[in-house]
Amino acid sequence: MTDTAPDYDEMFAALCREVGFCLHPKGEKRVLAALPNGLDAATRAVFEAEGVDFVSASGDLRRAVRDCLKANLPDM
Repeated sequence: MTDTAPDYDEMFAALCREVGFCLHPKGEKRVLAALPNGLDAATRAVFEAEGVDFVSASGDLRRAVRDCLKANLPDM
């Protein structure tokens, strides 16, 4: 049994495809660093990486990003 790091490529591809937030590698790292703090922290990190004001964003957009992250998290 080998330990392998989870593959987050599909999660970021879905985020781009479904919500339109196509993050650059530095932004992806920011989101991955926030994930251990929960989905809400990771959602905020997505907005920060995209340069979109989280507070001003619609609730529907914030929810869409969070739901997309949650639905596409790799199995640990």
